[in-house]
Amino acid sequence: MKNYKYILVISIIAASLFSCGNGSGKADGYGNFEATEITISAENNGKLMQFNVDEGDVLEKDQFIGYIDTIPLSLKREQLEVSKAVISSKSKGVLSQISVLNSRLKTAQTNKTRIENLIEDNAGTQKQFDDVSGEIEVLKNQIRSVEIQNAPVVNELKSIDVQLKQIDDQIEKSKIINPQNGTVLTKYVEPNEITAFGKPLYKIADLNIMELRVYISETQLGTIKIGEEVTVKIDDIDSMKSYKGKISWIASEAEFTPKIIQTKEERVALVYAVKVNVENDGSLKIGMPAEMWLNTSEEKE
Repeated sequence: MKNYKYILVISIIAASLFSCGNGSGKADGYGNFEATEITISAENNGKLMQFNVDEGDVLEKDQFIGYIDTIPLSLKREQLEVSKAVISSKSKGVLSQISVLNSRLKTAQTNKTRIENLIEDNAGTQKQFDDVSGEIEVLKNQIRSVEIQNAPVVNELKSIDVQLKQIDDQIEKSKIINPQNGTVLTKYVEPNEITAFGKPLYKIADLNIMELRVYISETQLGTIKIGEEVTVKIDDIDSMKSYKGKISWIASEAEFTPKIIQTKEERVALVYAVKVNVENDGSLKIGMPAEMWLNTSEEKE
């Protein structure tokens, strides 16, 4: 009788252990960690004079990394400045002529007003009014003629100003400024190499928050939502190491399960991709496999 009671107790304990968790003792999702990787490329052509980057370096946003040789651009800028000075000297005589004509026009307009007042007081004549009006029209035509003659010079000066702005922009883009906080994953070039516009310099990613991409079945889709907290587990030396995660994205369309994640039988099933944000303590790496456990499953265990 005692043996029977002992066997019954053992059976109950075993049954309770097998019934815990999500029913199968398996995680709710399997996947690998990802991070948003950005490839930083050169924005100018020339020799890489300075490039203070090594793989594994942690960089801050707007940090100065190095620069591309700007001597050819500086020389071209000086040449444009000289051309602008020469053209400006040619236009000074024309501009001074316009200034003299504007001064005479102002005097004629004052005389016109004075004659209008004299006519109202019966002290002026219509001929005086007509003469000053004719003088004003002549001066205006002369100013327009000089401005037309000076238009090509003005346009040329404007063109040089635009070219100077372009040179300044190229010189500014010769500076290599890191665009975001992150860790350098790959370094593609070394100082003193010749680079070109669009050539990759280094690859960077923010590893403080990692993204775990997992795949869930259609039956699980109704039990999760964006913003929900989950548990993420990775392999450790003796057991599984757990992290807190939060679902940040759920795919709107189903896809076939990736071959690298599931068994042959499961690969024929349609699943939904899910992204989980996990705060990195330094142990999480890009490509590392992990498991996602819904907290409802954890509570059942």
